[in-house]
Formats: sequence, C-alpha cells, structure tokens
Amino acid sequence: MPAPSNPGTTGTWPAWRRALPTAVLALGAAGAALVLSRLNPFANHSVLPPCPIRALTGLYCPGCGSTRCLYALLHADPALALSMNPLLALSLPLLGLMALNAAGWRPAWLSPLMRQLARPKPWLVVLVGFAVLRNLPLYPFTLLAPG
Repeated sequence: MPAPSNPGTTGTWPAWRRALPTAVLALGAAGAALVLSRLNPFANHSVLPPCPIRALTGLYCPGCGSTRCLYALLHADPALALSMNPLLALSLPLLGLMALNAAGWRPAWLSPLMRQLARPKPWLVVLVGFAVLRNLPLYPFTLLAPG
C-alpha cells in the first residue's frame, strides 16, 4: 500500500486520516465527561491533581481552573464555568470549529475565520496576556482568577 500523500501535493489524505482529529476529540471529550461525572474537582481531597505551575510558583497559568470549568459546563452551570476559566469557556466553540476544520468540514463562509484561528501568534498573545492579567491583584483582573 502506498504511503499517504501530503495535503499540499496532488494526492489527498485517506479518509481515516481526515477523521483522526475528530475521533481523538470525541474520545477525549467522552473520557473527560466520564471522569468529571465521577470525580468532583471542587471536593476536598479530590484525586484530581492540582495545577503544577500553581503548586510550584503560586501563580495562575492560563489553564488554571480548566478542570473545574469543564466540570461546571458538564453540569450545565455556565456562570460557574466562566468564573473558573473564562478563556476556556469562551474559546471552546472556536476550538470545536478548529477540530471540525481539521477533520475536513470546511464550508466556504467559515474560511476567513479559520485562516485567522490557524495563526499561532494571536493565540500566544491571548494566552500570555490572560496569564499576566489573571495574576494582577487589581479588582477587574481578580475576576479572571479561578473561583
């Protein structure tokens, strides 16, 4: 069997390769839903690990509160999810669109947005900016800290 060709050449990716990002996303979401339906990250002595960056430095990373955010979304509490990690809660629809795009769903009307979302520099600026802002001890920015 010949090796799959690269998407930029004359051939196309095989169907299983196009479906791989969607399958990984679906399995990850199912696994997270299973874990979060059984384990409560808000409980004292939870078996879920704390954020290693927070444990080592005392600072909130961009991902701090993500487990509790996903738990809140899984239990239909968007207000709690926004208070745990507003960046994750607001970017989940965009991440879902990016996964669908990677799986081959590419409607023409969505192409300009996908081109912008595929650029890494804006994501880096947002992530670093979010990490800095949520660690500032001033009122509006303290709302970005988990919980």
